[in-house]
Amino acid sequence: MKWRCTRCGKPHAENEPPCDECGHNAFEKAIVRVDDGSQSGTEGGVDSDPELTESGTVDTGPDYVWACTNCGRKHVRNTPPCSRCGNPDLERVEQTYEGLERELATPSWFEVAKPYLPILVVMGVVVALFATGVISPSVLPGIGPPSPPDAPGEGTEVAGIDLEATEEEIHDRLEDERESSESRTHDDGLAAYAEYQNRGFVAMEFDGREPEAVDVDEFDHGCGDSRVASRPLTLTDVSVQNYSDESALGDAIAEELLAEYGDNVLTGFDAEGFDVHRAPNGDVFVFYAAC
Repeated sequence: MKWRCTRCGKPHAENEPPCDECGHNAFEKAIVRVDDGSQSGTEGGVDSDPELTESGTVDTGPDYVWACTNCGRKHVRNTPPCSRCGNPDLERVEQTYEGLERELATPSWFEVAKPYLPILVVMGVVVALFATGVISPSVLPGIGPPSPPDAPGEGTEVAGIDLEATEEEIHDRLEDERESSESRTHDDGLAAYAEYQNRGFVAMEFDGREPEAVDVDEFDHGCGDSRVASRPLTLTDVSVQNYSDESALGDAIAEELLAEYGDNVLTGFDAEGFDVHRAPNGDVFVFYAAC
């Protein structure tokens, strides 16, 4: 038979006051259930052992706590004053668990995510920009081809002439010189590789900086396993300002490539890419790649 403190209701295995919970020095027998006396092992209709509940625990009756008569704060022991408001009067009340289910209810996904909604919105916008191509993934470290090194001079436009458009004009001019069976496509991956190498040459020549070495396969070219050939060319007698448009400048550079490398820029390859960069001293640096 278990024993229970008459003050706080804490159960004890033996009738050995004082209570180790509140210090009270009087115990009483725990409440036992009364049945119809028809079960074996009972005396006078009182079960000799406490009855187990559905959860398998012993039912020792209600638990009690000490509640402040002023603010309602509950205390495990009768140890006034109230720890919340300082009221000296505590009263013994039965411990209940009303509202516990509400307090333990699992919050919804929205409630958990609500504080992070601004971050999620920003992440969604960034993903959309990458997905639609507004921002190239190559701006992220380790994604896309290597970014070309910084180099002095101009690599995009000089005196109103678009140097990137000039690169396409060089390709068109060389195509006019080729037989139809030797026709080549203009490959953006090879052009990106040419830009990296060309800027590297300019940086070494004028800044004394040697850029990090790269492999052509790091660029998204269409050569597959084909060999990639490349050639640099520095033009000291070609001044960008002396040409009226991209076509005229492209023709001049194509003629210089033909004079320097001959049939190597006309036959034997399927694709090509160019880069044109004007150095600070006015020289035109050209890089040619083909596969």
